[in-house]
Amino acid sequence: MAGLSTSQLDPHQWGDSSTLAAAVLTDGNRAMVAVIAAVALAALVVAGVLVRQVLAAGEGTDSMKKIAAAVQEGANAYLARQLRTLGVFAVVVFFLLMLLPADDWNQRAGRSVFFLIGAAFSAATGYIGMWLAVRSNVRVAAAAREATPGPGEPKKDLTLVSHKAMKIAFRTGGVVGMFTVGLGLLGASCVVLVYAADAPKVLEGFGLGAALIAMFMRVGGGIFTKAADVGADLVGKVEQGIPEDDPRNAATIADNVGDNVGDCAAWRPTSSSRTP
Repeated sequence: MAGLSTSQLDPHQWGDSSTLAAAVLTDGNRAMVAVIAAVALAALVVAGVLVRQVLAAGEGTDSMKKIAAAVQEGANAYLARQLRTLGVFAVVVFFLLMLLPADDWNQRAGRSVFFLIGAAFSAATGYIGMWLAVRSNVRVAAAAREATPGPGEPKKDLTLVSHKAMKIAFRTGGVVGMFTVGLGLLGASCVVLVYAADAPKVLEGFGLGAALIAMFMRVGGGIFTKAADVGADLVGKVEQGIPEDDPRNAATIADNVGDNVGDCAAWRPTSSSRTP
């Protein structure tokens, strides 16, 4: 409170500084945390429902499916390589956190263990988002393609077509949002329920793990998409004289993979986003 100095405090009323610093988890607090954990689980259930709805949409023509499969193969290769590298890094940080100061070994162990849990939750969110995005974009393209009627077909209602395509896209984004909120709240709730007054120090490890993995996936995604984009420009257009979006330009697939990596890892549109 502004303007309130320590000389104004009654020591008999407030007690010593250790009493002020003590944290107590009451039954009411536990009930609130349990409700938050239930909300987190509900968010994960909603994410599962959204995944099913996205995957239920049509994938378009055989040509679209073939290109989408190539993008998915490249995305899986990228994710596998990145997660192997991050796994080694996470193990090293796990042991480093054990060496940092704490009140007791219980806090040190909890901080390191929940660092790994936070890292795993963050990696799972990025992986699921990437896995779904490379399957969603072809479905969005297929839904938008319905705006062009075939021979002898009546004109389509462009509003309905656009709403269908946008619904698939927004549900895909909703999956990542629900996993981010659900796993974050679930992990934090578990820390508070298990460690009570020691939870703030253990939460440092959980937050560090989640933030570090997200940062590395964001940076790696940005590097990958720009490298793929430059490769498509140099090899295809400059050396071979093939237009960048021409199917004969093999680097176009890498570019599409890179766009998906950047979009999912950083969750922002890249400068050259395209759908297959």
